[in-house]
Amino acid sequence: MPENYNRLFYGSCFALITTALSFSIRAGILPQLGVELGLSAEQLGLINSMWFFGFPISMVIGGLVYHTVGGKRIMQFAFFAHGVGIIMTIYSGSYIGLLISTFLIGLGNGCTEAACNPMIADAYQGNTMSKMMNRFHMWFPGGIVIGSLVSKFMTDAGTTWEAQIWVIIIPTIVYAYLFFGQDWPKAKTAEEASIVGNLKAMFSPLFIFMMVCMALTAITEFGPQQWVGLILAKSGAQPMIILALVTGLMAVARYFGGEVVHKFDQTGVLLGSAVLATIGVYLFSTQTGGMAYVAAVFFALGIAYFWPNMIGFIADKIPSSGAFGMSIVGAVGMFSTSIWQPVIGGWIDSDKAEAADMGLTGDELELVSGQATLGTMVAFPAVLIVLFTILLFWVKKRKESASAD
Repeated sequence: MPENYNRLFYGSCFALITTALSFSIRAGILPQLGVELGLSAEQLGLINSMWFFGFPISMVIGGLVYHTVGGKRIMQFAFFAHGVGIIMTIYSGSYIGLLISTFLIGLGNGCTEAACNPMIADAYQGNTMSKMMNRFHMWFPGGIVIGSLVSKFMTDAGTTWEAQIWVIIIPTIVYAYLFFGQDWPKAKTAEEASIVGNLKAMFSPLFIFMMVCMALTAITEFGPQQWVGLILAKSGAQPMIILALVTGLMAVARYFGGEVVHKFDQTGVLLGSAVLATIGVYLFSTQTGGMAYVAAVFFALGIAYFWPNMIGFIADKIPSSGAFGMSIVGAVGMFSTSIWQPVIGGWIDSDKAEAADMGLTGDELELVSGQATLGTMVAFPAVLIVLFTILLFWVKKRKESASAD
């Protein structure tokens, strides 16, 4: 293995830290932006949506052109998008400027996934690839922990929101330095580098099945996390501690992901994750106070292995889909998250109206209606238990057929 592959891997980690900081620090300063620029909640929501909108667009395009323009150029564009987006956020001073800057940062984040996932798949083999894929994705929750702590410390110290945004430029410069002048690994086979070969593999029943699973794993991960803090705040739990516990445990679990995958394969890991996630969301929907932290442990361990091992499964079990296949699966996850969010919001409104009809008010109304919605969300990981059980036997049968052949 060429020596620079590890350097490329470290560059990928710093690029993902940039993504995580842009997610957590921007979320932390939104209230300040709203006050200083006189923005409504709807406008702030639209600014946030640009982050999710730019992400899948560049993921799909990046995956499509990965083997023609190369990962190096995709990451050069990511550096441009991140740099311009960060500077525009600080100096634009307008609603339209923030929309454009957030969209640019979203594009940079999507490029990171589009370039770095296939780079890791091409650079490493077998169990090492699974280990490095999990350790790469460790830095999204890890970066959120770092960003949340940095934002809180700087806010408490009275620093401006502009200074907090400047922090994001640090890992951006580091990854640009690590990637500069480096040669990227080639595809393992000619079929992986062929769009025709990629599309042929992507129209297989297994790939389509995995896209359905990805849509459900993504909303299982991101759906409850968007709402659980607001809901549990009414039950006596501390939302920031819940967030730190979930993201911290996810980071630790992903660090050891390679060993877990080596023992149980991606299929076993995904099935076990679905079971733990179901228990976690169910506990969130029924428990209050201190038990909410127990729920957070189950939930974190459940969702930790979803994203990296869905991508790793595609790279390992459907390698002919190539970089394009990995990007499409990731984009499906992001689109699923954005599509389901308003649906979940509708569930909350409906459950709140029902609780109000029962005569509940104040914190009790918020808690009962919120937990009812979380109870509905248990269906997402519960369905995944069935789907991943099918996948376990499906892959086992494929291996047996391949051995017989």
